[in-house]
Amino acid sequence: MPTATEFLPRHVESEEIIVMTVDEYETIRLIDLEGLMQEQCALSMNIARTSVVSIYGTARHKLADALINGKRLIIEGGDIEIAGENSDNDVRSCRRHRHHLTKEENT
Repeated sequence: MPTATEFLPRHVESEEIIVMTVDEYETIRLIDLEGLMQEQCALSMNIARTSVVSIYGTARHKLADALINGKRLIIEGGDIEIAGENSDNDVRSCRRHRHHLTKEENT
């Protein structure tokens, strides 16, 4: 899960909210921040590359809308499951993608 889950532009009175799902956030993180190719991102998230293309396109559109039009951006939701502290490897995972994030990646 991202550390910061809400972004609000200063000096803008827009009431509109953009909701980015955790899987959309993850594609932005893997492709734009980590520099992975879409195929590598798909392997990391354990989904089809075509799914990554679709999710990534939606995420980029939402991000652009929030930045350009001064809208509040919230990261939440999606079909995710976070493993508890007593799990075998103490990992957090996204059930939809069966993508495992180590505890260090989420802190």
